[in-house]
Amino acid sequence: MENFDAILAQISPAPEQHVQLPEGWGQGRALFGGLTAAIAWQHGEAGAAEDQQLRAMTVSFVAPVLSGSAQLYRRVLRKGKNVTQIAVEIKQEGEVVLSSLLTYGRARPSVVQVTDTPDPHELPVEKGLSFPQGQGVPEFTRAFDYRVTLGGLPFCGSKSREFGGYMRFRELDTPITIGLLLGLVDAWPPALLTHLTELAPASSLTWTIEFPSELPQRSTAAWWHYVATIDYAADGYGHTHAHIWDENGQMVAISRQTVTVFA
Repeated sequence: MENFDAILAQISPAPEQHVQLPEGWGQGRALFGGLTAAIAWQHGEAGAAEDQQLRAMTVSFVAPVLSGSAQLYRRVLRKGKNVTQIAVEIKQEGEVVLSSLLTYGRARPSVVQVTDTPDPHELPVEKGLSFPQGQGVPEFTRAFDYRVTLGGLPFCGSKSREFGGYMRFRELDTPITIGLLLGLVDAWPPALLTHLTELAPASSLTWTIEFPSELPQRSTAAWWHYVATIDYAADGYGHTHAHIWDENGQMVAISRQTVTVFA
């Protein structure tokens, strides 16, 4: 299983390029969505100004992304004084399989200051449940360490609207980046799966993740806290939002997903 950061390091600044997507990161028949989103971010990052921070990233998982040959395409839609908008596509066999929009913004003075954020739940990491290993557990989860403190494990039949706990890379110990954080956040299964009692497939249709401030200087081996809330679920679709904090309780990201579930 190739290291997550090593996969991202292979992406060059070229606006168009061929890449070889790795084996060992499966999520059903597709590649792990957190990895493909991180590849899109790594590619898009080269188009932004150095003093502009990523403010939001929206990903549409158009079709299953498979291991093997792929093409990356980056377009700078607009580079303004304060904001840059960048589109990234991943194509396979001539078809778009992932489409992403990255929004970068320069910090500037503002009279609006609303910086009080939700606090994470205080249940300690040592009281959390580890994910099981074996049949039915996606291949990519081997790279991550989980402790579930809210909502129970997937397919446990919980009716809680909240799901989450703590996460970190199992073996990778390197300074956190946006790309590595994307992997951590998407490593969590959809919150809807805790409501089921039998195995059933589910996948993300769209994912928007927002970054209110610069990432803190932390390691991928440190614990990061994740809490997702189901806003609404019916007709085979679910709508969730999540907050992510570092080990000191600083909120680092806000995540929103539209999910399909086949049960």
